[in-house]
Amino acid sequence: QVQLVESGGGLVQAGGSLRLSCAASGSIFTFNNMGWYHQAPGKQRELVAAITTIGTTNYADSVKSRFTISRDKDKKTMYLQMNNLKPEDTAVYYCNAPSLLRPYPWGPGTQVTVSS
Repeated sequence: QVQLVESGGGLVQAGGSLRLSCAASGSIFTFNNMGWYHQAPGKQRELVAAITTIGTTNYADSVKSRFTISRDKDKKTMYLQMNNLKPEDTAVYYCNAPSLLRPYPWGPGTQVTVSS
């Protein structure tokens, strides 16, 4: 069974940067479009960045030009470079495959907290 583990979150001041990582137990990055989601307290989980199997990327308007998604298929790891962070980016961040009808089991997520 596929396991996803997110890491790299933390506490940062507004304007700062973080790099999140998503490690997978299998070669899912080769065969699936992948994405990063965030879930703020009391809100639904939403997709903020996605990357296709051929490397095409898409971003939510709220993070466009600030976040960059990438993946290393050999290392079975996906990344989210987050620059110019804002307090509204505060959330738990998860990775998964947005094109699947049934997503992979969700990982523990990684908490990102941006102070003003």
